[in-house]
Amino acid sequence: MIEVNFYDEVDDFLLEFAVIISKSNGKWVFCKHKERDTFEVPGGHRETGEKIEDTAVRELKEETGAVDFNIKPVCVYSVKGKTRVNENAAKESFGMLYAAEIFSFEEIHSEIEKIVLSDDLIRQWTYPLIQPKLISEAKKRGYL
Repeated sequence: MIEVNFYDEVDDFLLEFAVIISKSNGKWVFCKHKERDTFEVPGGHRETGEKIEDTAVRELKEETGAVDFNIKPVCVYSVKGKTRVNENAAKESFGMLYAAEIFSFEEIHSEIEKIVLSDDLIRQWTYPLIQPKLISEAKKRGYL
């Protein structure tokens, strides 16, 4: 069982991930990793000594090729339960959720095979029990 919770803030040292729900010209932006057949929104792990805002900007650029964009924080989220990146089902992992509008892209040079722009939310999620809930929360808070 996966549990997703939302917070206005937590101690910065708890934030391990940044996830960026993105749109471009009114279309959703999804990433397809080279090693998977599923899709996800851009995001990733925070590097040692990195500000979480810098993680979000870096991951957005790396995973989508975004060069001109606006990005803003939405809220903190947590995931508890066994996932692809967390083997310990009892551990609660925290991340910062962002919303971005991307105005222009360049070629991607990362583990991402391609990005897909879509009028509708995709159905083949890499994290089907997590990312749709993040999008729903961002909508509820008025960011999308």
